[in-house]
Amino acid sequence: MPVTPDDIKQAARLIEGSVIRTPLVYGDALSRRLGTGIWVKHENMQLTHSFKARGALVKLLSLSEEERKRGVIAMSAGNHAQAVALHAQRLNIPALIVMPETTPIVKIKETEAFGAQIVLDGETLAESQVRAEKIAGEQGLTLVPPYDDDAIIAGQGTLALEMLEDNPDLDIIVVPIGGGGLISGVSIAAKAIKPDITIIGVEAALYPSMSGALKGEAAVCGGQTLAEGIAVKNVTPRTVEAVRAHVAEIVVVDEETLERAIYLFLNEHKTLAEGAGAAGLAAMLSRPDLFDGKKTGLVLCGGNMDTRILASVIFRSLGREKQIISLRIEISDRPGELGRVAGLIGNGRGNIVEVSHRRLFLDIPARQSMLDMMIETRGVEHAQEIISILEKDGLTVRVLESYGASS
Repeated sequence: MPVTPDDIKQAARLIEGSVIRTPLVYGDALSRRLGTGIWVKHENMQLTHSFKARGALVKLLSLSEEERKRGVIAMSAGNHAQAVALHAQRLNIPALIVMPETTPIVKIKETEAFGAQIVLDGETLAESQVRAEKIAGEQGLTLVPPYDDDAIIAGQGTLALEMLEDNPDLDIIVVPIGGGGLISGVSIAAKAIKPDITIIGVEAALYPSMSGALKGEAAVCGGQTLAEGIAVKNVTPRTVEAVRAHVAEIVVVDEETLERAIYLFLNEHKTLAEGAGAAGLAAMLSRPDLFDGKKTGLVLCGGNMDTRILASVIFRSLGREKQIISLRIEISDRPGELGRVAGLIGNGRGNIVEVSHRRLFLDIPARQSMLDMMIETRGVEHAQEIISILEKDGLTVRVLESYGASS
C-alpha cells in the first residue's frame, strides 16, 4: 500500500528526540537577491548533516529482533550511509555499507566513524546496488534502501510536517530528486496538510532519471556531478507514482548553476550546502518565473561536501563575479616596470594575489616581457576600473579567465 499521511505522522512520533528538529530559517539575503521570499529548511544541521537520518531510523526501528541480530546492509554515495551507520550503532545493529568508488572522502570517513564496515565498489549507485544485493543474499543481511521503501519515505516526509508547522503560509516547497524518496514523503505530507501547495522537484542535468521515467523514456545518465547525492540512474515505480500524483514540475539544473547555488548559500546565507543540498536554490536561479511573488521553502537536504571541491567552487565563483581576475600585461623589460604596474593597481585599490614575470616567451619581442597577475577586486565594475587605469597608462592588457581559458 502507498505511504499515507498517517504513516508520516507515526514516523514523526518514532523519531522525536532521536533526530534533530531542524530550523526553517528566512533567507533575508537570498530573498533580496532573488526578489522573492525564501525559507530554508536546514537539514545540514542533522548530526550526519543530511535529512537521511529520518528515514534510516524509521526503517531500522521497523526491524525484528532477529533481523537486528543478523545486521543490515545499505548502498549509498554517503548521506544515507552515514545515517544508517549512526542509527545502527545507537541500536547495536551491525552495519555494512557499499559505496561507489567516486564517493567524496569526507563521506567515507564520517561513515567509518559511526562504526560501519565499508566496501567501495562501482562507479555509480546502480553498480553499488548490485554488490549490496549480492552480499545481502550471501550473508542474510537486511537491505536498507536509500529511497525505495515505505518506512524510508515516511521518515523523510516528516520534514514537511515541520516546515508547514513553522510556516503554514508557504506556497511552494522545492525538493531535490535522486531516487525520489524525499520528494515522495514531502509531497504526500505537504499535500495532506495544504492541498493547494505546489511541490517542485529538481534534478541534476547529468542524472534526469525521474524526468525520463515520468515521460516513459530511458533517461541518459552519467558523468561527474557536484550533486553526487542525487546522481541516481534508476528510479522505481513506488517513487515515480508518488511524484506523478503530487509534483507539479521538475526543474533540471546544470553544473554551473549548482556551483552558483552552493556559493550563494555560503556567501549570502552563511551556510554550507553540498551540491544536492543546493539544488533547490539552483532551480530558483534557473527558473525564476516559477517562484515570482511566492513564499518558497527550500529543502537544504545536506551539507557534506569535500573541502577541496568546495575550495574550487569558491575560487571559480569569485572568478565569475570578477572578484578575482587574472590579467596578462605586456611591459618593457627594464628596471622599475613591475613596480610601476603594481603601483597602478594599488592606486586603483586592487589587491595583487599572485604574480608571474615571464621573459622568455618567443612570441614577444626580446626587449619586452609579460606579467601574469591575479588580482582581488570588489566586483565587475571595480575590475574594469583597474583594467582602464592600466590601459590609460599605455599598457596592453588581456583578461584571462581565473579557471583557465583566455577571453
